[in-house]
Amino acid sequence: MRPPEEVKKEIVRQWLAKAEQDMKAGEALLVAEPPLLYPACFHAQQAAEKYLKALLTWHQIEFPKTHAIEQLLDLVKDAEPETASSLRDAILLTPYGVDIRYPGDQPEPDLEEAREAVELARKVRDAILPLLEDEPGSSTT
Repeated sequence: MRPPEEVKKEIVRQWLAKAEQDMKAGEALLVAEPPLLYPACFHAQQAAEKYLKALLTWHQIEFPKTHAIEQLLDLVKDAEPETASSLRDAILLTPYGVDIRYPGDQPEPDLEEAREAVELARKVRDAILPLLEDEPGSSTT
């Protein structure tokens, strides 16, 4: 039987691997010719969501199945209040998790909006990855 800490680290690694794939997809879709704007925004939201879920897993904070960045940040606040506060603007990504994927009232994002979405996801990644570092000389990824 594996120790609980080892199991936790493996689940965090899995969240991070998925988040990295979404991050790379969002970046690639943004520079495609022509740029694929709404899919880039969707993957940016997915990346930010998964980075947050990796952090919550690291701190052993349960979270619901949700795409709502604000709800995840509210949970992060208990363990990492400064990080949660510094990432509040990532709430702008929430509509890209569901709303933008379907026809309806949401307008198509423009290039600037898609770039901002990918940049917000990078900001989440850059804030969270250092918090998940293990003891010196080892890595969670």
